[in-house]
Amino acid sequence: MRAIDCLHLGHERVICCWQVGDVLIDPGPTSCVDTLLAALGDERPRALLLTHIHLDHAGASGTLVRRWPDLEVYVHERGARHMAEPERLIDSATRLYGEDMDRLWGQFEAVPDDRLRPLAGGERLRFGADQFEVAYTPGHAYHHVSYLHGSGTAFVGDTGGVRIVPEGPVIPPTPPPDIDLAAWRGSLGLIRAWQPERLAFTHFGASDDVEAQLGDLEARLGDWAAVARETDLDGFEASVRAELAGVSPPEVFAAYEQAVPFDQAFAGLRRYWEKHADG
Repeated sequence: MRAIDCLHLGHERVICCWQVGDVLIDPGPTSCVDTLLAALGDERPRALLLTHIHLDHAGASGTLVRRWPDLEVYVHERGARHMAEPERLIDSATRLYGEDMDRLWGQFEAVPDDRLRPLAGGERLRFGADQFEVAYTPGHAYHHVSYLHGSGTAFVGDTGGVRIVPEGPVIPPTPPPDIDLAAWRGSLGLIRAWQPERLAFTHFGASDDVEAQLGDLEARLGDWAAVARETDLDGFEASVRAELAGVSPPEVFAAYEQAVPFDQAFAGLRRYWEKHADG
């Protein structure tokens, strides 16, 4: 298995697509598809496994199906309809990114219904010698799933957090609209129950210190949520920047902010608190 750096906006270690045999896990956005295709060369994938449908993870799916019409796309059942009919997904993303949509993500093409393989969690998938167990792992997104490979590697998308470099901090990606703190903690418990030997994530790479990563993520998720509840955007950004001040060199800090824009992290957490005003 290998992590293919999608070189998002020309920057290293922001988004990766995982290749496991003839399976791709989270192919990234269409804006990076030429980089992905160059890395694949003559290799032709059999299936896409999507952890969730956010554009940085799944945006290139329809483009790849158009290139390889027999490609199968596995995605949680609550996200499948948005892959086939992406208008609401695109409208929601446009509210976040505005005029930067095309520059950041490129065109989002629909995936034909007959290429979609909806998942609920609990399935076991086999692609030649490669086997995956599927788990429903919401919290970052209500349609998020994770995949445990037979090697002991858990492909956890954004549920396992963002860790741009191995020695860097683990931070929670918390964009709107459906951050759910309780569901996320439950999903971390499920991943722990798998007892994986390794976590593989999209931003960026993999980690063998599974419990340290999940523990750090859970603690920081709680801390950031508390700050977002008590302060405004300026206060939240100042707190996060102070916390991450030791991240270096500058391009690594920039990759963290590119993967988790701090204003979006605040917006997602505040939306959570607005929905749980009595909690």
